[in-house]
Amino acid sequence: MNTLFILNDAPYGSERTYNGLRLAGAVSRQEDCEVRVFLIGDAASAAHRSQKVPAGFYNVETMLGHVIRHKGKIGICGTCMDARGMNDSDIADGTHRSTLAELADWTAWADKILVF
Repeated sequence: MNTLFILNDAPYGSERTYNGLRLAGAVSRQEDCEVRVFLIGDAASAAHRSQKVPAGFYNVETMLGHVIRHKGKIGICGTCMDARGMNDSDIADGTHRSTLAELADWTAWADKILVF
């Protein structure tokens, strides 16, 4: 099963991105499941490299890494990156600058689409 997660909210403050990544990580570990995550709007900053959070607090960069290690793909809206002053060198390993065209392709690829 091909599942696309579209995340919109900032990585911290609301738990929507956190919960979306929790579910994406769990689905990515299932046999015969492929996961793609698209970060758009404020969620683009979830892929910022070298996040430092208080001890005991979740780290969305680490959570993205769990999806990547299970062969998931992480795309980040390039326009959203630009609006937030993010360069390609600012993003976490295994993630990539993406486009709305790629999101459209991923949407056609997906059996299920979950939006957070």
